[in-house]
Formats: sequence, structure tokens, C-alpha cells
Amino acid sequence: MKLTSTFLAIYLISSAPSNAQNEQVLKFKGENNFASVKQLTFGGENAEAYFSSDNTKIIFQSTRDSFKCDQIFTMNVDGSNVQLVSAGKGRTTCAYFLSNDTKILFSSTHLHNELCPPPPDYSKGYVWNINPDYDVLTANADGSDLKILSASDGYDAEATVSPKGDKIVFTSTRDGDLELYSMNIDGTNIKRLTNEIGYDGGAFFSPDGKKICYRSFHPRKDEEIESYQTLLKQNLVRPTTMEICIMNADGTGKKQLTFNGKANFAPFFHPDGNRIIFASNMHDTSKQRRNFDLFLLEIESGKIEQVTYNETFDSFPMFTSDGKKLIFASNRNAKVRGETNIFIADWKE
Repeated sequence: MKLTSTFLAIYLISSAPSNAQNEQVLKFKGENNFASVKQLTFGGENAEAYFSSDNTKIIFQSTRDSFKCDQIFTMNVDGSNVQLVSAGKGRTTCAYFLSNDTKILFSSTHLHNELCPPPPDYSKGYVWNINPDYDVLTANADGSDLKILSASDGYDAEATVSPKGDKIVFTSTRDGDLELYSMNIDGTNIKRLTNEIGYDGGAFFSPDGKKICYRSFHPRKDEEIESYQTLLKQNLVRPTTMEICIMNADGTGKKQLTFNGKANFAPFFHPDGNRIIFASNMHDTSKQRRNFDLFLLEIESGKIEQVTYNETFDSFPMFTSDGKKLIFASNRNAKVRGETNIFIADWKE
């Protein structure tokens, strides 16, 4: 995921909501799945907020206070008791609770360089930086006892955990391309799940642990492949076209679910296992294409329903295990340009 600063850059450069002059713009017309919306963070760049398995804690990444790039924090589900749990060095991303909630995992660059890495070279257009210094780490829930879980000479990040507590899925360039891998909860038995030229990442398990949803970009034309591979050699990727896909947890049965040619990402299963919520700019016809909303997709029928109607950025959705609440990141109610906060909604069908 690698979002606030790289993955999030496309959204953070969007301006504040057009109606941000109104205080507490938390729910927009058409957001009928939201019974109510509460803002949990206030100021800075906050993203990728995910629930603990008991739904009482939230782990997220944030650039705030004296930090120049993303660090990992935890907080209570009501937004109280915010605690720094990463080392406060380098850049971190993609934090998740391990299934028993006594441990966490995230990726960080600080074991290679304690300074914030430089931003990507935007003279090459809009690109994400796939930093090879990222390693997947584990720690106690308070950040103590930090250990390397998975490392390679390349990028290792975007790790999430099966609700069954037995497997982790993550993205790596260890074999020369951006592919998805699984491993046991202790980092053993690493298995490659995808094998096609292009970017496969941002994966999450289904509630029963049998399926994985993810975002994907597979260039087809010779010039597209050449462009992709040239950027990848520079640890860059261009994320303007991604589709939502699904596969079995062992890597079999791959199926593409969206076909709109836009930037679709951050998929997460609804607790019923039959639907996937994700972010997309599919309805943005502007040149910048920075307006991202949340959409709900029925896996079998392919039917897509729009969930949010904010004019800037909504993404990184995650349901509680009972489906009663949805957490997401948004530019809504931003007071300054680039401000992204965490929101929690009471969900209704």
C-alpha cells in the first residue's frame, strides 16, 4: 500500500472539498449506507486505518507533528489514546494487527536508512516510489520487540493477515517484478501467488481466509511493458490504471472483476464474503482524475453500487467483522489542502 506520501500523493494534491467552508461536512447527499459518520483524526496526512480483530483498536499510518514522513500509530476505535508504535525513523507503511491483537506488522525503511527517503521524481509524470528498503516487520502491540519478518533485496510491503490467523499476504519485488506472495504467520513458507508481468498488490483475505482480493495492472502492449519495466528498474510504478481482481488463497482461480481502465484500488471484503468495497476514480472525467469514491461490488454479478459522493478523495475502506461499521480515509472536512483524515461510519444496508 505505501500510501501517505507515495500511494497517497495523487489524492493529497487534490484541493480541499468545495464545500469545506461548511464546518463538519462529514456525510454527503447520496451516502445512504452511512447512518452516521464520525471524524477520528484532525489534521496531517492519515491513511490505511485498519481494525484489530476484536474491533476495539485501530492501527494507521500518519505524517503528523514533528514527523516528516509516515509513522505507525494505534488508537481506540473512538479516536482516543493515540500512540506511536513504530520507531519514529525512516518511512513506514501498511500496518495491520496480527490475529490475536497482541502483535502488529508493518513495513519500514529505517533499518537501511533512518532518514525519510526522498519523494519520487515527478518529472517522469505521476509515479509511485517502490522503495527497496522496505522490509516487513513485526512488533508487540506497543511497538516493542521489533523484528524482521520478511526481507529481501527489493520492496517488501503491503502485508495483511488472514482472519484465520495462519497466513500473511504481501507484495514484493524479490523476483524482479511486483508480485503477491503468501507466508505463514511466522514468516516461513513463502509462496509466490502471481506470475504475470505488471503490478499485483494491495491484497486482503476474505472473511473465511479462502480468497484474496487485490489491485492489478498488467501491461499488454509492447510499449506499455517497456515503459513499466523501465520505471520498475528505477523503483517506480505508474498507478493510473489498475483493476480489482480476486483469486483463491493459494493463487489459483484468478479473476478480474473491474474493467473500466481507471485507478481502482484498496479492495476489502464485506463480511458476507460476497461483496468487495473499493476505491475508484471511475466517474471522474476531469484531466486530473483525483476524485476517488468508494464503491461496492457484487462478486458474482459484477454489479457496482456507489457508496460515497465526496468530490475529492475517499479510500482505504475496512468493515468491522460484524459489518456494523466502516472505517475509511478522506479529504472531507479538510481545513487545508492535502489534509487527509480517518472517519468511521455506522453502516446500514
